[in-house]
Amino acid sequence: MRSSSSSSTTPAKAKPQALAELVAQAQACTVCAAHLPHPPRPVLRVSPTARLLIVGQAPGRRVHETGIPWNDPSGDLLRQWLGMARDEFYDVSRIAIVPTGLCYPGTVKGSDLPPRPECAPLWHPKLRAVMPDIRLTLLIGVYAQAHYLGRRRGRTLADTVAAWREFAPDYFPLPHPSPRNRLWFKRHPWFEQEVLPALRERVGARAGSRR
Repeated sequence: MRSSSSSSTTPAKAKPQALAELVAQAQACTVCAAHLPHPPRPVLRVSPTARLLIVGQAPGRRVHETGIPWNDPSGDLLRQWLGMARDEFYDVSRIAIVPTGLCYPGTVKGSDLPPRPECAPLWHPKLRAVMPDIRLTLLIGVYAQAHYLGRRRGRTLADTVAAWREFAPDYFPLPHPSPRNRLWFKRHPWFEQEVLPALRERVGARAGSRR
């Protein structure tokens, strides 16, 4: 629930500064450095005016190298799902991106490792507290859904995604748009037929352009 703010101009001026300081702290975080394959490079984009928050898994290798979230084939498909061009997707004044794990966790047998468990409990509550205008949070993949939905999520990813209406209006659960998940998409044609149109409508309604 959003708290009402005072008519004083002080909070409005302090909010961007507080967010900038918090982002600097997050970007300097080394809590799980000993468990990472490379030096920490937290990747996130936040804004005090953002209306849409995208919570994925953790940066992949390409994102780790470039420092740009969703700068890979998964991001291309996610933008297609949302019906957004790159410049719109990276408009930080409207769209915040904070993965479950801020740093690249490495791989095992060619697959990305799970996000570090220390990360989301440490940073997400703090970052969300300085983004009061978030109207909709996309929960992409099982790790984001586990953190935000807890026991409310379904037995499987498909169960959770199919029950997206139960988590409205605050959350919208999605599968990960990884090329590795092509078989999942093929086995669940209802996702493209039913869920994606609802996703685009919900994103437009909850996080559309400012007037």
